[in-house]
Amino acid sequence: MLKSICTKLIACTLALALVVPAAVAAAEETAAPKQSAAAPSVDLAPSSRSAVLMDADSGTVIFDKNSHDRLPPASITKIMTMLLIMEALDDGRLKLTDKVSASEYASSMGGSQIFLEPGEEMSVDEMIKGIALASGNDASVAMAEKIGGSEAEFVKMMNDKAQQLGMRDTHFANCNGLPVADHYSSAHDIAVMSRELLKHTQITKYTGMYQDYLRKTSEKPFWLVNTNKLVRFYTGADGLKTGFTNEAKFCLSATARRDGLRVIAVVMGEPNTKTRNAEVSSMLDYSFAQYSNYSIFKQGDAIGKVKIEKGAVPELELKATHPYSVLMRKGASKDNIRYELKLNNALKAPIKIGDPIGRIVVYQGEQQLSEFEVQAPVSVAKAGWWTMFKRTCGGLFG
Repeated sequence: MLKSICTKLIACTLALALVVPAAVAAAEETAAPKQSAAAPSVDLAPSSRSAVLMDADSGTVIFDKNSHDRLPPASITKIMTMLLIMEALDDGRLKLTDKVSASEYASSMGGSQIFLEPGEEMSVDEMIKGIALASGNDASVAMAEKIGGSEAEFVKMMNDKAQQLGMRDTHFANCNGLPVADHYSSAHDIAVMSRELLKHTQITKYTGMYQDYLRKTSEKPFWLVNTNKLVRFYTGADGLKTGFTNEAKFCLSATARRDGLRVIAVVMGEPNTKTRNAEVSSMLDYSFAQYSNYSIFKQGDAIGKVKIEKGAVPELELKATHPYSVLMRKGASKDNIRYELKLNNALKAPIKIGDPIGRIVVYQGEQQLSEFEVQAPVSVAKAGWWTMFKRTCGGLFG
């Protein structure tokens, strides 16, 4: 008996000695195959330089016009700024109640602004309102400095995120879209980052708001009116961002949801706001008239479980953080639709929230309809030596 226990203890000690730090492999994203719907027979945005209409859930492109042309994006840039803010909120680096102080530099921004004074403090919640409704350049820089430590560092984060999302026609040089060299994007890339932002469902609380106030308790409350008038005048519209400079002309990334179908319409280089809004409305009208979606997962639905090698937690339960659905023509057969969860092999800690860990592939019969990336819902640190020791010994004695 004693000999048996000693033998097991020796084996356990040897197993512990073999627990060594693993090199963290750089995760290469597998780009999902591009899904395209049958193109409409007419140009839905004839006055635009570039446009795209995309299903927000599946990423299926419904309409495309020069969507990969590199153009100045103006304030649509702030979609990426808001995306990084929402990610910081999700992983706990930021809270809506945190105070943000405006630097001299942030306060010096021209163009659209909320007129921050140097040293003035606002909450993260108020800053997001200033960005989403008033397109505040000063608020964007203040938040960039809060998250990145400097605008330059935050812009690096923006470009890293663009690369992660496969935005090949984009390069950011600032966080607000003010004219500057080497700052460009495309209608397609704007739709991609808009789709990513919409996965953070709380964002439409801000982008779908028509008006509000900042400095409510001061002697001079600041009235915010959304620069995107569609949120008031188009049924189902709740975002996302307008843009204008002399170089970019009038741009818009709009989103609307009806009967469970959410679409994103992007136009760039429109001649005026009236034409821009009319053409985006036509794009949205077309999508809601022609298409519906087939739900795969609703937000919060269980997707499956994944083991994490050498993680502080050995297993993660995966839940849908946003809706997953497939775009289908109205009247099309919905028989024999199924999905497969395909997880990446040998997932090792540490894992960051949002890291790609697998994909959901949707089929109708044997035909692939769509593919969705599955991301880590939380960060998982590497397990300490004591945790690994107990886990190893538990396995031996179990």
